[in-house]
Amino acid sequence: MSNLSPLRVDLASEAATHRLAEDLAMILRPGDAVALHGDLGAGKTTLARALLRILADDPQLEVPSPTFTLVQPYDLARFPVAHLDLYRTEDPEEIVELGLDDMLAEGAVLIEWPERAEGMLPADTLWLVLEPGADANSRVATFSADAGDWAERLPRTFQLRTFLHNARWRDATRRFLQGDASARRYETVDTPARHAIAMNAPARPDGPPVREGKPYSRIAHLAEDVRPFVAIGTALRNAGFRAPEIYAADLEEGFLLIEDLGRGAIVADGAPIAERYEAAVELLADLHARVWPGEVPVGEGSRYCLPRYDRDALMIEAELYLDWYVPDVTGAPVSEDAATVFRKGWDRLICLMETSPTTWVLRDYHSPNLIWRNGKAGGRDRLGLIDFQDAVIGPEAYDLASLAQDARVTVPAELEQVLVQAYVDIRRSRDPEFDEAALRRDYAILAAHRVTKIIGIFTRLARRDGKPGYLVHMPRLFAYLERSLSHPELSDIKLWYDRFAPR
Repeated sequence: MSNLSPLRVDLASEAATHRLAEDLAMILRPGDAVALHGDLGAGKTTLARALLRILADDPQLEVPSPTFTLVQPYDLARFPVAHLDLYRTEDPEEIVELGLDDMLAEGAVLIEWPERAEGMLPADTLWLVLEPGADANSRVATFSADAGDWAERLPRTFQLRTFLHNARWRDATRRFLQGDASARRYETVDTPARHAIAMNAPARPDGPPVREGKPYSRIAHLAEDVRPFVAIGTALRNAGFRAPEIYAADLEEGFLLIEDLGRGAIVADGAPIAERYEAAVELLADLHARVWPGEVPVGEGSRYCLPRYDRDALMIEAELYLDWYVPDVTGAPVSEDAATVFRKGWDRLICLMETSPTTWVLRDYHSPNLIWRNGKAGGRDRLGLIDFQDAVIGPEAYDLASLAQDARVTVPAELEQVLVQAYVDIRRSRDPEFDEAALRRDYAILAAHRVTKIIGIFTRLARRDGKPGYLVHMPRLFAYLERSLSHPELSDIKLWYDRFAPR
């Protein structure tokens, strides 16, 4: 946590004020309190109205002044927002009765005349002072905060605005776009003639060493900046696969402006659309039929070397189950003896795949990252690929398991078998020597491994990061795990789960 020293923004016009509201809306989140301070006519209500309409993505949203009601609530799709006007309050008890703490527990609050609540606002309140500018149409906005992470968030959103300006998208409108579970953030960016997605992906900090002096991200081979996305996406696109085109990039700061491939899904009403999953299998088999290089250009003369999905990476991912899930359920760490048996069991399984054919493993080849492109005739163009920055070189069965045991949607066992068989049939039609038995063995191992890892990740997201919504997937994940553990090659590790892994 750090202080935000006074940060001044000159607002030359009402359009500039609206852009400032956009910049602030992109980083606002539940628990945020924004104090709007200034004299009558300074523009507090104008800014609050613009901010609320942007958060609602509704330019016609009715935003009455809360002068007489004191608080005006808005139940928005992202999170609730309360607009407060404390001008008429005289007794601090009135402010207590408004239930500010309850509002912040669920959403964000915008507070006009915050000086009436002096000493009652959260320590990490963002203060925004509005003052007259050089002429009647201009304003000066000054931001400050005594705590919180505003010193990181606020300059970052302004940097993205500068990136858009330099990319010749100066007057583009920005709207929040729901992203994934990572630190990356996404926005839609629009001008009257163009549309794109902005990716905001600051370099991933290494974090503390967890093993042999290396952080988790280095051991698990996770992308630490946007270079892998640019390099792998360009290589996929050049090979005819539908990765997003990159319109502009700032590799150092971690900003990308990329093509929007649409919102078409391969699921409907929470269930897989079988023919679209089958199309995804065909695409995957097509991808695996190619010989991919181990190193690809990034641009500006630099190159990116894809890491191997090695034993250390696979093992540290599996251990997320030990580190997060089991202690969360049992209330106690896994015993060292049980952990040793777990590691030995997975080490044996990983070693079984040492001679398996390898390919590019996109690593998150499942429904959230596969865009169905309506109107496309077929082939590679009908499915868009949007998440591949963590790609590694590893066993062919991994992405197949990611799709056929989709963590976000229940794939019935019957459909799972259809998908695996479809993959086998395509591969065998192109290569008579394709080893189906080895593929099915690897599939069972990697499906069990991936589910084990995701159970640990979803527990971590819920407990460490305050995102309990991921726990809804747990019954599905354990059902998948039971399917995979039924393979004879996994009988030993199945005994461990039966004994030490509470459901």
